[in-house]
Amino acid sequence: MRFNPRARLDTGRVADRGRSGGLGGGGRGGLPIPGGVAAGGGFGTLLIVLLVVLVSCLGNDGGGGGLGAPGGMIDQGAGADTSRMTDSGRYDHCETGEDANEDVDCARVAVENSLFQYWSDVFTRGGARFRPASMTTFTGGVGTGCGQASSQVGPFYCPADQGIYLDDSFFSDVLEKQLGGNGGDFVEPYVLAHEYGHHVQNLLGTMGKVRTQQGPQSDAVRLELQADCYAGMWTRAAEGTSDVEGVAIFAELDRGDIEEALDSAKAVGDDRIQQRSGGRVDSDGWTHGSSEQRMRWFMTGYERGDLGACDTFAANQL
Repeated sequence: MRFNPRARLDTGRVADRGRSGGLGGGGRGGLPIPGGVAAGGGFGTLLIVLLVVLVSCLGNDGGGGGLGAPGGMIDQGAGADTSRMTDSGRYDHCETGEDANEDVDCARVAVENSLFQYWSDVFTRGGARFRPASMTTFTGGVGTGCGQASSQVGPFYCPADQGIYLDDSFFSDVLEKQLGGNGGDFVEPYVLAHEYGHHVQNLLGTMGKVRTQQGPQSDAVRLELQADCYAGMWTRAAEGTSDVEGVAIFAELDRGDIEEALDSAKAVGDDRIQQRSGGRVDSDGWTHGSSEQRMRWFMTGYERGDLGACDTFAANQL
């Protein structure tokens, strides 16, 4: 993965809260952690936590059923919600694609710029304006529109404030060390694209379809596999995304980048997590889908490149 040195970066939708940043009590209290999940409980419990985060926030943003007919393009206004951001200045030095090639923080900005431009174009072609997600990094803990969250939660999307949150220690401490992922520079872009996929689902009203929360054919699994498919859609088109002056953001994505995304999708499959946590594979407890499903739906988005191909809710078998 290489960025175009001539591309100009826009840091307007990206912020950093620093260590233990946030909103104090969060207004709505802490994120609802289900029973049995203790602090430091590890990534084996993370998928359940993330699902509860998503479901708990559906009613907090005037969304859910209020977003309109599922699958329709909804007019969400023009700008990202930056009202919760208290910026540490972490990204102030990120100005060009060359900065992104040399600095992982600036690479994160470049990926966000590409995701924003791609999905904005998709919505424009569908006849609707696009409201971008904000993207916030933090260390230790953070306050969100969905409440307080710790680094234990991992990268997540909050529908209430339409924000993506991550502590970037997740990639080395959890994805590689705990789950055995191989790492690589396209791992984080895959994860960010997946979370941006949840934002797209929020705008389209798809989150309102979630009724069943566990099991191999559950709505929760369909939601997550669709986000993987959306990540594949963006990956297919990423080299064609550009900055505000029409300069390409990416110089190159190669097959190795796709393999890194697939390896990460494999590492966070429910069956893989169950195995690595020492338990037996029990599909009745799945919330995100198996490794095979996650890889296959990412590739469906990558190979097909359209929203219709990613309609996991219409699929008879996942």
